[in-house]
Amino acid sequence: MAHHRHKRETNARRLSTLTGSRAAAWAAGAAVLATFAAVGLGVLSAGSPAAPAAFTAASHGPVQLDPRRSDAAPVSRTFDRSAGRAFQDGMAAQRATARAVEQAQVRKWTTVDLNVWSSPAQVARQVGLLPAGTHVLTTGRVHDGRVELVLHGQSRWVTGGYLADIEPRADAASSSARAAAAAGLSMAPCPDGSVEYRLTPGAVYVYRSVCHAFPQITSYGGWDAHGEHAGGKALDIMTTDKALGDQIAAFLQSHAAELHLYDVIWWDRIWTPVRAAEGWRAYGNHGSPTADHMDHVHVSVS
Repeated sequence: MAHHRHKRETNARRLSTLTGSRAAAWAAGAAVLATFAAVGLGVLSAGSPAAPAAFTAASHGPVQLDPRRSDAAPVSRTFDRSAGRAFQDGMAAQRATARAVEQAQVRKWTTVDLNVWSSPAQVARQVGLLPAGTHVLTTGRVHDGRVELVLHGQSRWVTGGYLADIEPRADAASSSARAAAAAGLSMAPCPDGSVEYRLTPGAVYVYRSVCHAFPQITSYGGWDAHGEHAGGKALDIMTTDKALGDQIAAFLQSHAAELHLYDVIWWDRIWTPVRAAEGWRAYGNHGSPTADHMDHVHVSVS
């Protein structure tokens, strides 16, 4: 029995040794293969660019981008298009002006000396002066009381109402106009051409006559969105000097027919040509010195 056990034990050791040797061999082979695989992958990865994070992390679930990184910001489809629209509008306006200049065909004559403006806007720059009797080319476009001309191939604007289809002649009417101007009225441009913005030709005539007769007046009120000013027919001559205001009012009264005046309001009184026989009439209390015309002479044309 002891020998039998010893024999079995000997076989067991032999089997154990054999089995262990084979396992070690298999483990060594696997290690070699793993080493070659690792080296091969290392060589491949070293010779090619790194894969994007989105791909390397694909097997580990969704990619979580750092919100602090610039490439993590979402793409917005609600960006502001106002700048693009403004640019397109500006280009469209330039094309329209170019077409108007190119297609201009109608020629007219200036009937008075006219300031030349860079655009019809109130903030336009004065860029020249056209003497009366100048033959000009017009585009047919009118904006805010100004007419577009073509001067030296460029778009320019002048106050409307002073262009004629035929050349002005030295007839009795023009002689009368020159006589009136010699008596104190004028159509020569004034230093501040912006006052004429949206004024009718009649109101411009009043403004130019007053500004040359009373050069000490440096402030005027022209077009405004209230009362008689809204139609461009009224002018405010700013002064708080009672004596000077009386002189201006008297000047306007003396030229009411030539200037086609509708009314004159000054120092809480009103005068109208149609009731000239009644003289100055009470204007009434309107609540403030300005509303009662204590700081300006108001004049309007019919």
